[in-house]
Amino acid sequence: MSDLITVQGVVLSAMPVGDYDKRIVLLTRERGKISAFAKGARRQNSPFMAAANPFVFGSFTLFEGRSSYNLNQVSVQHHFVELATRQPGIYYGYYFLELADYFGKEGTDEKEMMNLLYVTIKAILNPHIEDRLVRCIYELRTMAIQGLMPQLFQCAGCGRELTEEETGDVFFSQDEHGILCADCSRLAMDRKRISEAALYAMRYIAVSPLSKLYTFTVRDDVLRELERHIYRYTELNTDKRFKSLEILEMMR
Repeated sequence: MSDLITVQGVVLSAMPVGDYDKRIVLLTRERGKISAFAKGARRQNSPFMAAANPFVFGSFTLFEGRSSYNLNQVSVQHHFVELATRQPGIYYGYYFLELADYFGKEGTDEKEMMNLLYVTIKAILNPHIEDRLVRCIYELRTMAIQGLMPQLFQCAGCGRELTEEETGDVFFSQDEHGILCADCSRLAMDRKRISEAALYAMRYIAVSPLSKLYTFTVRDDVLRELERHIYRYTELNTDKRFKSLEILEMMR
């Protein structure tokens, strides 16, 4: 006899199975990343037709079987269908889902990543913030949630907290996973200077409340600097080639 459970989650991906069904991957607050079968989701009159799609946030009631979950009922809270009309925003959105899927694990509390995804998708729909900046913020905050945040407040070499006077002479090292003081940077072959503005932005991204995360903009030169540091850091801390990123690179 199957048991019914209800979870709060977001659909990370959906793929067709057979003639009419779908297999969806959910990131949930209660059970981490799980997959479920949505039977009949591709039929025109199916109650799951709109719900069994990426970017859908809601409450999912599932039959818990011995080896799989089956979708029984969905209460949609947000579906973000307007994202489909945004170019290249939709591909940024798919990348954010892919990155959450990459780090998601079954049996973990994914509340933080769910909330980050929600505010990030809303940010993509905000015309006042660059998609490129949204990506920088999402990637760095994801690293922080996953315990992979670079050292941004003390020198990654000697552990010393840098003074305000020193912040104009700071370097970032991918190999050392963070910032370096002038002395320690001499030993880092991959060091790259980081400006005060970029360092301030990265510190803000790492620790600010989610409600404040997408409330700032930066100059274009600072944005390019953030991209150089954060994109590379994320690439080095993942071992997957994300399909949506390949599309974004082609579009750029």
